Amino acid sequence: MNNRIASSLYRFITAAILASVMLAACGGDNSAVDTAATGKDAAAPKSTAKAASGSGSIFYGMNGHNTNGGAYDSTSPQTQLAQLQELGATIYRNDVYSQASANMLAGIAKTMEDGGVTMYPVMLLTLNYNSEDEAYNAGFKLGQQTASSYHYKYYEVGNELEAKALNGNVDGTVWHQYNNWTYMLARGVMRGMIAGVKSVDGSAKIVLGGTWLHTAFFQMLADGSQPDGSWGHPTVSWDITSWHWYSSQGDITNACGGTGCHDVLQTLHDMGKPIWINEFGVRPEYGSYNQIASYMTGNTMMAQFASVASKYNIQSIQGFQLYDDSEGNYGLVEGDGVTKKAAYWAYKDFVQNRPM
Repeated sequence: MNNRIASSLYRFITAAILASVMLAACGGDNSAVDTAATGKDAAAPKSTAKAASGSGSIFYGMNGHNTNGGAYDSTSPQTQLAQLQELGATIYRNDVYSQASANMLAGIAKTMEDGGVTMYPVMLLTLNYNSEDEAYNAGFKLGQQTASSYHYKYYEVGNELEAKALNGNVDGTVWHQYNNWTYMLARGVMRGMIAGVKSVDGSAKIVLGGTWLHTAFFQMLADGSQPDGSWGHPTVSWDITSWHWYSSQGDITNACGGTGCHDVLQTLHDMGKPIWINEFGVRPEYGSYNQIASYMTGNTMMAQFASVASKYNIQSIQGFQLYDDSEGNYGLVEGDGVTKKAAYWAYKDFVQNRPM
């Protein structure tokens, strides 16, 4: 038992050191230069000029589902852009899960960029594979398809895949709380996505992260260890650690589970990379539109994130989401794409009063 505790401590320290070293490197198994996406910038002087006219900040952003139908299908990209501009949101996260969805998003990305809004994909795959190699190949294919469709500055690899690897209802703060086989499949998907993107766009910035208290998963990715206690496996490196946080989870700096209370932002910060909170939102059942708006901009959400941004190196916070859709009534705008809720105006006022 003492050896296991020592191993766990060593694991954590090693992960922090390795993560710090990897801060200057891009994702994937091979080293890459940490530079801006020059190809896209050269192709879009109009958007560069527009971005330069403002602060250039991507701190405030929004989620969308432009490949999933609903209001996103019935509302033009130009209207979405106008709403994002009114909100003061300058970065826009959307799903990609196939060649068709990658092509669809690429068609919208140029409109967004010309309007000064950075769009980026979150690439989605399941874990229904028979080996890590098979998972890697699937990830590589989607990563390559996505980067070939449009050269984004940022690419997010997977969405809360670490949650699928948990051994039941556990916090995920320690390595043995994950299923080894599922962990390996998730690692394969992520490694493949990164390699696929990098095969097309070597300057791409890789975004990777999870939710709740599931931090040990990412420490294992960084140090090449697994939930079975073994070491020496392929490592995963990335540029930005992203995290999701909702009203039901409470205070991100004092989140309490079975393993005690944790400052999640501090644990993420210790990994040595900039942080994005690229999904934050209020559960629809929380209360009235006005209550939801108050919580979203309040002291355990937007006001807190903005106040501790410099302490934890939070570079962006992205609301979930622009429109109500099949995932629930999380939108700042109702499912008609037109009717703006109280949270829309609260978000807009907050951004205007708290420039970052």
